[in-house]
Amino acid sequence: MANKVSLKGVSKIYKTGSTEFKALDNVDLDIEAGKFVVILGPSGAGKSTLLNLIGGMDTPTAGQVIVNGEDITHFSDNQLSDFRARSIGFIFQFYNILPSLTVRENVELINEIVKDHRDAAEAIADVGLAEHMNKFPNQLSGGEQQRVSIARAIAKNPALLLCDEPTGALDSTTGVMILKILKKQCSEERGNNTVIVVTHNALIADIADVVIRVKNGRIVKVEENTKPLDVEEVQW
Repeated sequence: MANKVSLKGVSKIYKTGSTEFKALDNVDLDIEAGKFVVILGPSGAGKSTLLNLIGGMDTPTAGQVIVNGEDITHFSDNQLSDFRARSIGFIFQFYNILPSLTVRENVELINEIVKDHRDAAEAIADVGLAEHMNKFPNQLSGGEQQRVSIARAIAKNPALLLCDEPTGALDSTTGVMILKILKKQCSEERGNNTVIVVTHNALIADIADVVIRVKNGRIVKVEENTKPLDVEEVQW
């Protein structure tokens, strides 16, 4: 199976005055299409920076980033914006939903960005919010708002879905439901999409096809999981 993501000698340095912080240090990484990938590591290890570079939300200080066959390393801001709109779905810790729009309207925003989108009502039902479709965000709990952002991301039907602590604001029952939905995005039914999850929850590694361990800006280990557990098999 072809690689969906390739990083070659990637470093990222942030500068504050005369101080430099190396968030990523000469990272090489290949991720195959259709995999459910978990990135683990302590706070400050470089996990979110890695996700931001793959998603075109930041650019490397050195090295090369290739995603979906496109070398995005030297893309302009406009090119990166177009790339993100076309190819990437995002699920963040922060919900980024619009308070003036209903649940359905928030998800239907995707219709204006991509042609090959899923039905908004179907995506909302997938995350268990069918009865809240016409509510506004201030009528929802924090966990329900997070599920709206997840419905919007999967409605986009992206070839690459990037998730930063997607279950962090959810109770365990809802978290299990969301992980099942994310795993399903990698299925043949959903087009063998690639899902990359950054998390502190080591249990999620048990359901992953690939586990990437990051420490001090370096990838210290990449593990292929030949027998990933079903979500229901993990003792959450």
